Amino acid sequence: MMKKIGILIGAILIVLMIFIIGKDLAREDQTESEQTVDKTKTEKVAKENKTDETADGQADTKESASPSSPLPEKMNDKQIDNLIKKMSLEEKIGQMMVVGFQSTDVDSHIKKMIETYHVGGIILYDRNMTNPKQVKTLNQDLQTLARDSSNGIPLIISVDQEGGDIVRMPDHVSNIPSQKELGKKGNEDEVYSVAKQNAKELSSMGFNVNYAPVLDLSSTDSRSFGEDPEQAYQFGKQVITGFADSSVVGALKHFPGHGRSDVDPHFDSSSVDAEKGDLENTDIYPFKKMIEEVDQSNYFVMVTHFIYPAYDKKLPASVSPTIIRDLLREELGFDGIVVTDDLEMGAVAKLYSYEELGYKAVNAGADLLLVCHTLESQEKVYNGILQAVQNGKLTEEQIDQSVKRILKHKFGS
Repeated sequence: MMKKIGILIGAILIVLMIFIIGKDLAREDQTESEQTVDKTKTEKVAKENKTDETADGQADTKESASPSSPLPEKMNDKQIDNLIKKMSLEEKIGQMMVVGFQSTDVDSHIKKMIETYHVGGIILYDRNMTNPKQVKTLNQDLQTLARDSSNGIPLIISVDQEGGDIVRMPDHVSNIPSQKELGKKGNEDEVYSVAKQNAKELSSMGFNVNYAPVLDLSSTDSRSFGEDPEQAYQFGKQVITGFADSSVVGALKHFPGHGRSDVDPHFDSSSVDAEKGDLENTDIYPFKKMIEEVDQSNYFVMVTHFIYPAYDKKLPASVSPTIIRDLLREELGFDGIVVTDDLEMGAVAKLYSYEELGYKAVNAGADLLLVCHTLESQEKVYNGILQAVQNGKLTEEQIDQSVKRILKHKFGS
């Protein structure tokens, strides 16, 4: 009897133990289930948060893709065409201007020209330059201002660093002989090495264009390689090659050659009275050979303000369609950038208002207009072009042609 009771008690205890263990297991299953739910909720929330972050990131990306976002360093023709389509007429006209100002740092004048008038280029003079470090900082500040502006297009930053008497900061750069000195020595290798060193120093300060070499033929002008057209061409080629090897673009000047005149175009106009055949065999020869033989992307052509009656009896070369469009573009085959000499020079400023000069230079076929000194004259040149388009005297297609050349130069297309 006692044995049966013991067995019964043992069975009851086993049942109780099974019940207790089952309850604990159930509790553990519930806990795991709750943890799984919680984990699922956590993962869902995290996923939602990540989605929100991605969405925010995409919104930020779209915002940064606005016109003020950085443009690519290189563009092909299609990309450039698309950029031009997005630009306003005012922005396009601004790209055609290279302007100067008076300060050694970014002042209200140049800030207005970049931010309000969208100018595409700057030229510096001694008045802007004290030492290489200061110039580098100034040029960086100017580029930053341009890149932060409405279209973000970088600047042409230029200078006249010919050699001899035409040297900015002579105490802070290498000795650059005059072209006359180099012409007398007759050493092409020296011409190349001087040009390469000159451009290397300019590039290190943030310049990308140097208005040189001078291809005018003269036995007396210190800015000339001499009277020999072939030497002027050969030496000019060495200069452009040296510049290009140091990442600087040059400018052949002063087309179609004003070495025959001793008049200073800064003050007065002059007429170069020579027959076409004579000009083509001498004055124009160095330009013609450069255009035929040297990569046109490595240089601009700067057009003088003098009058050449053999081609145009009335208009200075810089505002003459006959000389720029017919002679330089069509006959000689130059498809690069044409830049005027400074439109504030007396040679043309005495003949026309600044509003007229802006319109006439663009109508003649110039791509870049130099206006090197005052805010007032720069605004007038700009407004003259704008009004000419609005009045139907110029077409926006003409503007677009020049802007495309400028943008191809800037973006390496």
